Amino acid sequence: MVGILAFKNISILYLKYVGIIVIALVLFFVGFDVMNNLSGLPDSANLRLLYSLFRSYYALDILFPISLIFAMIATKVAMIRSNSLVAYYSLGYSKADVLRPFTFLSTFLVIVYILLHMYAPFAKGKEYSDNIFSNKINGAPTQDLFFTYEDYYVYFKTLHPLQQRAREIRIFNIKNNDLSEVIVAKEAVYIDDYWIVKDAQKLYKPHNIGLKSEGISISEKEDLKLLKGFKPNILDQVYEGSSSYTIGDAFEAMELLDEQNVNTDKVKSVLYKTIVYPFFVPFLVIIIFFFVPISPRFLNVSLFSFGALLISLLIWGMFFALIQLANAKTISGEIGIVLPVFILGFISFIVWYKKGTS
Repeated sequence: MVGILAFKNISILYLKYVGIIVIALVLFFVGFDVMNNLSGLPDSANLRLLYSLFRSYYALDILFPISLIFAMIATKVAMIRSNSLVAYYSLGYSKADVLRPFTFLSTFLVIVYILLHMYAPFAKGKEYSDNIFSNKINGAPTQDLFFTYEDYYVYFKTLHPLQQRAREIRIFNIKNNDLSEVIVAKEAVYIDDYWIVKDAQKLYKPHNIGLKSEGISISEKEDLKLLKGFKPNILDQVYEGSSSYTIGDAFEAMELLDEQNVNTDKVKSVLYKTIVYPFFVPFLVIIIFFFVPISPRFLNVSLFSFGALLISLLIWGMFFALIQLANAKTISGEIGIVLPVFILGFISFIVWYKKGTS
């Protein structure tokens, strides 16, 4: 019963600091951003509110992991200053017992944070807010999109992902390294997992070109069903190099690109960033926790707080830089994201094993 009470008290204190720090950082980020970009925003109050909302999602996406670490440091410092940390140890609690609420809650909140990336406005907050700022309310159209699908080479002059519509389509069918068919159309619409090419002209080239060959034949088709599974938003994200995916879109893009034997390093990096990277938080919480003094008598608490915050920012900044390098395919996602998180986890395991029972 006493152990449950201690877990509850520490958890409440930690959650209080999580709320305070997250709200403060997000408000600072969004407030500074809005003040900086206010002159360029649309005059509509609704669009300005939407811009602030999507920018808040973007800020939360960036700042939530580091906020969990700051909150642990703030909680631990508050416990030291009130002597409650010494009291817990005096009652027979080990360091691992006091640490347990931090690891449980930080891991739980990290999982919630990951699941939020299934919600498109959260995962694409930056993209949506940038569209509002650029007065592209219906989404920015993608120009001159060229991609492959099985034996087809496909060109869209303009792709409107939100409207699920493409204009000025050219589709080239290649068989045995020979151009056999060309499909030309003004418009295509994505319906029921297929692109429906409207009022298409099909140009057939004879296999054997010569003086006696029949020449190019032309036929007209009202609705052609092609390119199964090539969703407009996935096309836009994959071939435009976007790094804003929902978890569902990322897995669909991986499956689609694997089927077409297209490099998936960029999409894998996005998935690693979304699913693996946030777990550096509980690992770093464990490492920092065991080096926190139990009383102001043993170390200057203010100096320690400054050092812990600085180290946290440096590690978070290192991860941020590695993620950008992985997104640019300068390094692989496994080396840039998975390996550092694994190393941090291994170090935290050793620290817990050596100091957790004391």
